[in-house]
Amino acid sequence: MSEDTINLIRENVIQGRLTKDDEGMEEGMVGQPGVTELVEKALASGLSMQEIITKGLSGGMSIVGQKFEAGEYFIPDMLASAEAVGAAMEILQPGLAASGIQTKGTIIVATVKDDLHDIGKNIVSILLRGAGYIVKDLGNNIDTQVIVDAVREEKPQFLGLSALLTSTMARMGDVIQRLEENGLREQVKVVVGGAPVSEEFARSIGADGYGADGFQAVAVVEGLASGAEN
Repeated sequence: MSEDTINLIRENVIQGRLTKDDEGMEEGMVGQPGVTELVEKALASGLSMQEIITKGLSGGMSIVGQKFEAGEYFIPDMLASAEAVGAAMEILQPGLAASGIQTKGTIIVATVKDDLHDIGKNIVSILLRGAGYIVKDLGNNIDTQVIVDAVREEKPQFLGLSALLTSTMARMGDVIQRLEENGLREQVKVVVGGAPVSEEFARSIGADGYGADGFQAVAVVEGLASGAEN
């Protein structure tokens, strides 16, 4: 029974079904429990949150990522799945905190000063939540010192910076420099992304990683997290 519930959670993540009222990628699924109902059922039946997350939610998103990279899924499909996982993580969060089970980590994300674009950042935020991270989204057009102050106060493991304009991408370097000046640089891994950003640029400003798109950004964070544990 428990394995059946986990399999259903994973399948409904792949289908992008948040609740029973949602249609899936396949026809005839309306009325069947969606991810949120299934997660509630799994908790009520005593399934471990760790199993729900790793085998159900993350397992489903892993397949969604493969489908996206293969061109079988498009951004709306991917977002539907990620939003379902994000909602499930909100249901699980109180229990995770009470039980002492560790989430994968906390990441602050922000679009830098003078840049009002946030679609890419929002996609990354959803995917990171779906992957099991706590995401603190500061928004767009965020002043450098505000970002630094947030790192000092929140003590995240990761900082994600976004820019869509060539005129604002240099602000990412300003943030890293300010982190160094405030003695915070060694405490946080910095990942950058956005249309004009490149791997070479990320290296030039001293960032720890670069994500070309949402799934790559998550993979980079996962890699940095794994490296920190070793």
